[in-house]
Amino acid sequence: MKLALTIQTPDVPVQVPVALLSGSLKEKLQKAARLGAAGVEILTTEPASLKPRDLLEQLNLNSLQAAAVASGGMAFAAKLTLLNPDAKKAALARKRLNELIDLAAALQASVVTVGNFRGRSVEDKKRSLGQLMEILHQAGDYAVERGVVLALEPLNRFEGDLINNVSQGIAFLMELGHPAVGLLVGTFHVNIEEASWTEPFRQAMAAHKLFHVHLSDNNHLATGRGLIDFGAILETLYTIGYKGWLSAELLAVPNADTAAQQTMNYMGNLMKDFG
Repeated sequence: MKLALTIQTPDVPVQVPVALLSGSLKEKLQKAARLGAAGVEILTTEPASLKPRDLLEQLNLNSLQAAAVASGGMAFAAKLTLLNPDAKKAALARKRLNELIDLAAALQASVVTVGNFRGRSVEDKKRSLGQLMEILHQAGDYAVERGVVLALEPLNRFEGDLINNVSQGIAFLMELGHPAVGLLVGTFHVNIEEASWTEPFRQAMAAHKLFHVHLSDNNHLATGRGLIDFGAILETLYTIGYKGWLSAELLAVPNADTAAQQTMNYMGNLMKDFG
C-alpha cells in the first residue's frame, strides 16, 4: 500500500474543501514529495485542458505517481453530475467522465473515482439507480479499453441518496456485473454508515471490488485528529491483501499544507508497524 495526497489542478475554478497543499501545481508536487507521499490524486474539472505529458514529466521529476484521477470537483466546482435533471448538464458530465478516463490513462493512473459526481436520484430512486448502472457500464467499457477502472464511492446519507454503504455498493456492482467498476471505500463515510471500522473493507475485498481507499478521520480532519481506529483498518487491509492506494481526501484544516503533513506523519508512523 502507498500513501497519496489529493490535490487540485489550476483549471478548477474554486478551492475544493478536500484538496490539499497550496501553491502552483509544480509547488504542490514538490511538497507532496517532501512530505513522503508516493503519489497524488489529481482532482480536475477540465481534464481535456491539461497537458498530461507535461504533468507526467513533473510527477516523474518528483518521484511521484498518479494514484487516481478524481471527479470530486465536478459537482462542487463545475456543478456537473451524471444524473443531473438538466439533460445538457448530464450529457456534459458523461463527456467529462470519459475525459477523466483519458487523463488517467495518459498519467498511468489506474483509477477514476466517482463520488458526488454521480448526483442524486431524480424522483424515482430505482429508476435513477438503473440510469447510473447504464452510465457506469458504458463508462466501464470505455475505461477497460484504456487500462483504467472506475471506483464508485458509497456516500453517507447526508451527501447522497444512492448507495450509502458498502453492502449497497456491492449489491449494485453485482447487478452491474462489469469488471472495470468497483468501490472506493472512504473512512469518513464508513464512520457514519457502517457498524465496524474494518468489516466494510473485508466485504469489498471479498467481493473483489476494493479498488481504492480514501483517508480522513471521523470529523473529516487529518487522520489521528479524531476517533477512527486507523491501526485496525491498516491491519485489516494488510491481512486481506489490499495492494492499492490510501489517498488522503480530507478537509484542509487548519490549512492545506498542515492537514497534509499531519496525515502523512500519522499514517507513515502507523504503517511502519506493518513493514
